[in-house]
Amino acid sequence: MIGPLTAVTGASGAVGGRVARRLARTGVPVRLLGRDPSRLPDLPGAVHAPAAPYGDAEAMRRALDGAHTLFLVSAHESPDRVRQHTTAVDAAVAVGVERIVYVSFLGAAPDATFTFARDHWHTEAHIRTSGLRHTFLRDSWYLAGLPAMTGADGVLRGPGGDGRVAAVAHEDIADAATAVLLDEGTVHDGRVYDLTGPEAFTLAEAAEVLGRFAQRPVRYVPETREEAYASRAGYGAEDWEVAGWVTSYEAIATGEMAAVSDAVPALTGHPAQSLATYLEEHPDSYRHLLAGG
Repeated sequence: MIGPLTAVTGASGAVGGRVARRLARTGVPVRLLGRDPSRLPDLPGAVHAPAAPYGDAEAMRRALDGAHTLFLVSAHESPDRVRQHTTAVDAAVAVGVERIVYVSFLGAAPDATFTFARDHWHTEAHIRTSGLRHTFLRDSWYLAGLPAMTGADGVLRGPGGDGRVAAVAHEDIADAATAVLLDEGTVHDGRVYDLTGPEAFTLAEAAEVLGRFAQRPVRYVPETREEAYASRAGYGAEDWEVAGWVTSYEAIATGEMAAVSDAVPALTGHPAQSLATYLEEHPDSYRHLLAGG
């Protein structure tokens, strides 16, 4: 299968890497981008671009030259992430990229509770004014994050109240993104797809499912905002990063993460993974919760 060149950013990461592998299997031309080319996967028919940090306009223009479509995975959280994104988008415009598929976040808005979701809204706004064809994939929380954020003591802590979240699997995001990228028509132009799991659950319900798989008690401890900041103070992270961690839970409490969408099955033709299905397929994700683990 031959088609126009797709540039995949974050190709050594959890989302970009999965998308790159799926595209490479179909035989479409793929160029892999990353901050460290040595970490990019070796895939049949895929070409590695030189180092291309989003904030380096000249490097991004070189990396994107000749590409038809840019799959833009959001940069690592940082105080200047929006500037990095807009620099990458402007580089795409400058070298004639025709389409951007951007990995955003559920509930992206200028006043979103989750501070990093505001970055996504500003990035979307810049893409909308770029004149390029575009599609936004707004991911919910990652299913992988739920066991990862549960301590070895069997406690999931955060100020999520009794709100609900329809967390989604990386695999489903990658399948949905690949479906959009491989469709060369215009049906996805201007569309915003909320990528979620099949059901919205409370963090207490998530803890119960985790406990069933770990075969031990796992519980959710709701924190106040003050308790959440205090319990994360020892990580040595900067204030803006801790605020992102805390507000990601608070967005659950406010109901901003409760949406359940049919976009994953509609785009991929298969059901979205539930938390239980994810844990069945990824036993290593909760190994730290097992006795002696």
